[in-house]
Amino acid sequence: MKKVLFIGRSGSGKTTLCQYLHHQKLAYHKTQAVQFYDHAVDTPGEYLENRGLYRALITTAADCDVIALLCDATAPESLLPPNFGQVFNKPIIGIVTKSVLADEKAIEKAKDSLWASGADKIFVVDTLARQGLAPLEEALAIESR
Repeated sequence: MKKVLFIGRSGSGKTTLCQYLHHQKLAYHKTQAVQFYDHAVDTPGEYLENRGLYRALITTAADCDVIALLCDATAPESLLPPNFGQVFNKPIIGIVTKSVLADEKAIEKAKDSLWASGADKIFVVDTLARQGLAPLEEALAIESR
């Protein structure tokens, strides 16, 4: 499995997705600091929400193979800046989360934000509903459930 750095706003589903991919019990807790999993790094949403903390994301990305930018389809706006992914010099994937709770227009808006941020490929998932996860697991070379 590739080592993935998950970046997204608070509540976008980073922790839930990390727990799912690592076959852990899904239990929400506010990520207060960078959380390391076997093949993933879960970053606090505040690292994206505060530009002064971008350096922490860049430093944390050094040991990762892939950057995953998450965009919550139910959020009123994306906090991902255009061309954000360029600072990492690594493959960038985009993940639209909470897709079951959103309409097609909201999902397309989230995809547009991810494309603009530099995603090379986009996955539309809903971790709690277990939808759209197999293609993501395959792309990250994770054994599907």
